[in-house]
Amino acid sequence: MSTRRQFITVLGGAAAWPLAARAQQPERMRRIGVLINLTADDPEGRARHAAFLEGLRELGWTDGRNIQIEIRFGGGDVGRIRAHAAELVALAPDVIVANTTPVTRAVRQATSSIPIVMAAVNDPVDQGFVSSLAHPGGNITGFSFIDFQMVGKWLEMLKEAAPGVTRAILMFNPNTAPHYYVYLRSFEAMPRSIAVDVTAAPVHDTTEVEEAIAKLGREPGGGLLVAPDGFTTIHQHLFIRLAQQHRLPAVYALRTFVAQGALMSYGPDSYDVLRRSASYVDRILKGEKPADLPVQAPTKYELVINLKTAKALGLTVPETLLARADEVIE
Repeated sequence: MSTRRQFITVLGGAAAWPLAARAQQPERMRRIGVLINLTADDPEGRARHAAFLEGLRELGWTDGRNIQIEIRFGGGDVGRIRAHAAELVALAPDVIVANTTPVTRAVRQATSSIPIVMAAVNDPVDQGFVSSLAHPGGNITGFSFIDFQMVGKWLEMLKEAAPGVTRAILMFNPNTAPHYYVYLRSFEAMPRSIAVDVTAAPVHDTTEVEEAIAKLGREPGGGLLVAPDGFTTIHQHLFIRLAQQHRLPAVYALRTFVAQGALMSYGPDSYDVLRRSASYVDRILKGEKPADLPVQAPTKYELVINLKTAKALGLTVPETLLARADEVIE
C-alpha cells in the first residue's frame, strides 16, 4: 500500500471515530417534577406516587436510569404547595406533574413555559387552566377528576343506602377546593327527584370539622358527603371517627376511606388517573406539546361499600346497590 493510500485510510478511520463515539453517547437524563397534595407518609399519597412510577416504567422510563424524578408533597397546605411549586420550577425540569387542583394552580402561577401535566383536577376550564378540553392551548394538559354531576350521584347513593336521610351537608375545605361551591350551585339548579336538602359545609380546620359534624348529628335524618381534597383526605380518620360517633351515614369519593371503616365511596380511581398521566409525560418528553394534547376524563370509577359499618349504623344496604359495587368489605 502506498504511503498516500495509508494516509487516506488512517484519515478515514479517524473521521469515523467521533461518529462512533457520538452513537454510543448515553441518552440525556430527563428530569420530572411531581407535586402531590398529600403527605409523604400518607398511604394514599404513596399509592398515587407508586401508580405514576408504574405508568412510567410501562413506557420505558425508570427513575435513576433515564429520568430523574423530583417528588414533593404539599400536605394539603396552600403555603407549602406554593413553596414546593416554586422549588420545582427553579429546578427547570422537562415537565411537572401536578396532582389536584390547588397544586395545578400553584404550579401554573409559578411557570408559563414548563409543560404541566395535571392529574386529578376538577373543572380545568372554569379554573382557567386550559382554554378547552379538546384544545388546551397553553403549557397545561392532563386528566380531570370530579365534575359537578358527582354531587348528585353521591346523594342518590346516600339516599339508597340510608332512606331515612332527609338533609345532608357537602363538606370541603374552601382553601383547597373552592370549586365545590360552584358544583353545589350547579347541582341545585338541576331538576331532581331526591327528597334530600343538601347544603355546603366549608371547613378550614379540624375544630370546624368536629363542630359541623356534631351539629349535623344532633337531629335525625342527617347524612354526610365528604368531597375529595387534600385536607379531607389527610384527615380521613377524623371524618370516619366522627361519622361513626354521631351515627351518620356518609359517602366519600375515595376507596381509602372505606378501607379505613367508612360506609361507602364512589368516584374515579385516583391511582388509575396517576398511572395514565404518565402517558402524557411520555409524549411530552418525546416532543409533543401540551397545547396539542386534549384533556382526558377518568375512565375507571369504583363503588366500594363497607357492610360492617352499615350494620353498625343499623342500615341494610339494598341488593340493587350491592350488585353495582366493585368491592364489598365485610
